[in-house]
Amino acid sequence: MTESTIPPEIAEWFASRDWRVRRHQVDMLAAADAGKHAMLVADTGAGKTLAGFLPTLADFCPSRIGDGKAPDGLHTLYVSPLKALAHDVQRNLVTPVEEMGLDMRIETRSGDTPSDRKKRQRMRPPNVLLTTPESLSLLLSYEDSFNLFAGLKRVVVDEIHAFATQKRGDLLALALSRLQAIAPDMQRAALSATVADPEGYRAWIAPWGDIDSVELVQGEKGAEPQVEILLPEEERVPWGGHAATWSIPQLYERIKANNTTLVFTNTRFLAEYIFQNLWDANEDNLPIGIHHGSLSKEARRKVEGAMARGELRALVCTASLDLGVDWGDIDMVVQMGAPKGSSRLLQRIGRANHRLDQPSRALLVPGNRFEFLEATAAMQAVDEGQRDGEDFRPGGLDVLAQHVMACACAAPFREDNLLAEVRSCWPYAMIDAEQFGRVLEFVATGGYALKAYDKFKRITRDRDGVWRLTHPEQAARHRMNAGIIVDSEMLEVRFRNGRSLGKVEERFAASLRPGDTFQFAGVNVEVEQLKDMELIVRGSSKAAMIPSYGGLRLPLTTHLADRVRALVVDRAGWARFPDDVREWLEVQDWRSHLPGPDNLLVEGFPHAKRHYTVYYTFTGWNANQSLGMLITARMEAMGLMPGGFVANDYSLAVWGLKPVEDPRPLLSPDILTEEFIDWVQDSHLLRRAFREVAVIGGLVERQHPGKRKSGRQVTFSTDLIYDVLRKYEPDHVLIEAAWADARARMTDIGRLGDLLDTAAEKLDHVQLDRVSPLAVPVMVMIGRESVPQGAQDDELLLEAETLAGAAMRVDELPEGLAGDLDG
Repeated sequence: MTESTIPPEIAEWFASRDWRVRRHQVDMLAAADAGKHAMLVADTGAGKTLAGFLPTLADFCPSRIGDGKAPDGLHTLYVSPLKALAHDVQRNLVTPVEEMGLDMRIETRSGDTPSDRKKRQRMRPPNVLLTTPESLSLLLSYEDSFNLFAGLKRVVVDEIHAFATQKRGDLLALALSRLQAIAPDMQRAALSATVADPEGYRAWIAPWGDIDSVELVQGEKGAEPQVEILLPEEERVPWGGHAATWSIPQLYERIKANNTTLVFTNTRFLAEYIFQNLWDANEDNLPIGIHHGSLSKEARRKVEGAMARGELRALVCTASLDLGVDWGDIDMVVQMGAPKGSSRLLQRIGRANHRLDQPSRALLVPGNRFEFLEATAAMQAVDEGQRDGEDFRPGGLDVLAQHVMACACAAPFREDNLLAEVRSCWPYAMIDAEQFGRVLEFVATGGYALKAYDKFKRITRDRDGVWRLTHPEQAARHRMNAGIIVDSEMLEVRFRNGRSLGKVEERFAASLRPGDTFQFAGVNVEVEQLKDMELIVRGSSKAAMIPSYGGLRLPLTTHLADRVRALVVDRAGWARFPDDVREWLEVQDWRSHLPGPDNLLVEGFPHAKRHYTVYYTFTGWNANQSLGMLITARMEAMGLMPGGFVANDYSLAVWGLKPVEDPRPLLSPDILTEEFIDWVQDSHLLRRAFREVAVIGGLVERQHPGKRKSGRQVTFSTDLIYDVLRKYEPDHVLIEAAWADARARMTDIGRLGDLLDTAAEKLDHVQLDRVSPLAVPVMVMIGRESVPQGAQDDELLLEAETLAGAAMRVDELPEGLAGDLDG
């Protein structure tokens, strides 16, 4: 297909802006004209969104309509992972529509849309509706959805990588199957800049898994991004810490030199911490803003508006601005701390310039030496065009239960028909009739153990085998409570006498069992119980075994972890590193061994009258936390008297009163069956997972007319039901769904399994007389109360110097290496 087939209205609009129509934009139009679905993979700034909408614009061009009328009713759905992205796309789409003079209405729909507008959109829909998976699912729950979507021609799924492998993607896949059933000729288009597995996403977006029906469109290659790593001008690369506060003076100078700088951080606290440090250094009173998910909608919209108008010199943000927001005047992106994945880094880099023919500029700011290696690995992956991402997994049964209820709200259905529709989407392609029947039974009665309670009876099957609502009010209850995102709670930590010590993240509290000890607010405490959203503790004379949880963290991707391991063992490549990083690795190589891509290095050494074992796993913080819980439990059973553990993304340090002579029994695969099951069941992990699936599956309602249940009330309800099901129906469909979440999302059990396989094949155990250089970053974390990342970096660095003195001591080193270090 050539550019001459582009409608003249569109071609003239491109020419008026001195733009050329990109090849992939033409290819997307050609795929639509050929009646095919499409998957577009193109760099940020390549005009992906416009490419996705080009067939829609063409359908409204007078040159194509001829003497006919412009399409009426809902023509195109655009689905994005973020409400902010939908609003941004609306702004950028309205301009070409108005300038081309097309007769087209474009509107957004989300949880923030006023109820009167939502009602009007169902009765008199716009031609293009920009929405989210949750809002689309709710639209499909109305009786008039069959009329609303009957004429739907096209669905555009933007940033597909951001949710296809998650529960929001499960919900969207089910919604697409229902839309395809309502409008069989509907075309699907998926857009992304950062997918590692385009074929996998083709299969995901294809109806009935018919991958050949999806045209893979590769975007024109843009200018290579310019990425550099910021290093201290006079100091050394830090041993420990994550906030990289050493960089603030240098970072501020970069902000002054640029028009607009976007500063990405990996956590909300770190965003606040860096923002405050920049303000302290802001002698010129530059306009600097902050944006993250915990801020109010009004605050976020205010900052977004200021950025769109070019009023800010810098904006500190989190993943809340990762996706697609088009602010063309950003001339540099900064990544504070390690990027954790090449795809995530590419996504963030693309926010700079946002034009295909101009290079995006990015600055990586490592917080410590391992993060320097990670930043180097990520930069190499970007240079080589390598992507990474999460693996696909079967769809959640809790999400399926929510979808079944939405379908029942829209109209009665037959089981076989709905099962066939559900199987037409990739996440649920393998679900069988027995499993689907269990989901239906749960929606109908709550399950065997709950069927005596009328409140759980939502649908019923009549004599003809047709499923329908038990009462019309069930539809209103569903719409009020449907959704996939379940907020994580902060739990109060207090003594039994009522004295409060503060709050911790629920995920950390849920991993604890009675008798576990941790340090909080400067006090060693022992867990008594977790009850009603409170963690009840008592003072403990024992040393804290488990580090406190410092907030949700982005996982290190497997692809990037492998690259970091490769850098560690690439001795010839060390010459490119700063002197202190090179010497760090050289002394490690001389004193101990190096952790490579194909081995698991385990070091044992004495320190401060304890025996330490450090496992260099490179599996990410979440997986290392889980492994620490399992190993200490097994050490206790083996009489090794564990004292505690601490973890970072790269390693796990465990200590005790007795040395670990052989770590192999601690790393045998059966630890993932015996200790893992005991830990998950004895802690509150499974209860917390159950609470989430119970809310998503509709068993427990958060919202009632005029009021919303508190987190404490929801937890109280789900805990009661959980206890009943564990006792009377342990194979309940929601218990199964909770176990799936506990294994995959909460504990990273898949990566632990791979690690134990490596340990069985190639375990490299080294006994040392003192701490090794690579162990210093994790060792400096021991004994620290875990306050949010950043607040203790200075103190950590001081302790690191003491440990490093032992690890890097020049006595006994080879003459040449000792001379280099002395020099």
